[in-house]
Amino acid sequence: MKQYFLILTICTAASSISCGQIPKDADVVIETTYGNIAIKLYDDTPLHRDNFIKLAKEGFYDDLIFHRVINEFMIQGGDPDSKGSTPEQPLGSGGPGYQIDAEIVYPKYFHKKGALAAARTNNPERKSSGSQFYIVQGKVYTNEEVDMREQSMIQSQSQAVVNKYFEPHREAYARLHAANDAEGMQKIQEQVMQEAANELEALKSYKLPAEIREAYTTIGGTPHLDDAYTVFGEVIDGLDVIDKIAAVETGAQNRPLKNVVMKIKVVK
Repeated sequence: MKQYFLILTICTAASSISCGQIPKDADVVIETTYGNIAIKLYDDTPLHRDNFIKLAKEGFYDDLIFHRVINEFMIQGGDPDSKGSTPEQPLGSGGPGYQIDAEIVYPKYFHKKGALAAARTNNPERKSSGSQFYIVQGKVYTNEEVDMREQSMIQSQSQAVVNKYFEPHREAYARLHAANDAEGMQKIQEQVMQEAANELEALKSYKLPAEIREAYTTIGGTPHLDDAYTVFGEVIDGLDVIDKIAAVETGAQNRPLKNVVMKIKVVK
């Protein structure tokens, strides 16, 4: 079983769409039990943009629920099995029967508060669920915490560089390992590190872009998801609604005890 992990509102100044005013840049509006969320979809993630609009126009999302809600993290929905589901019914595995190729445009798009991203299973191609999505709430980080994230990214990117240069030697290394040839394996390791040296040296001075650091230390987000999931849009009105949904009481599998129902309307 696949598990995809990894909206009558009061008119207030915090949310103009609560007053019936839809921002001109909005492509879709998610109507929820707690208010409306206006979203702009990105043109440089066209597969996800077009699929989201197609499903919304077909009414696919109408009366589904946000089935997985974690405060200071994200709110997730889009499982067709959630429509009319019983409280004890496991959710998170449903979809339209297809996946979408990854369109990860990092660092341009990252997991700041309000980011709209595609849920996915743990697959090497990082393909997205055909329908399940999440909206980031996250939390605000200190500069020191962002520094730690920066170092973590350097480590992961360095490992990816080493893996890239090791790949052509993989079969030879396996044969040497099977023959218990420690000297031969050591020579391959040294060769790989020599080939990767320039890229590894450049990574030592890597810094998160200023826009990302500012976002995570002001409005917040979920930086550990960056460069791993496709971010294909962002909330341009209704961040307060995300906070309201994220604060609801949840039970097993982080499912709200009282259903948070959605409808998604295309406004362009």
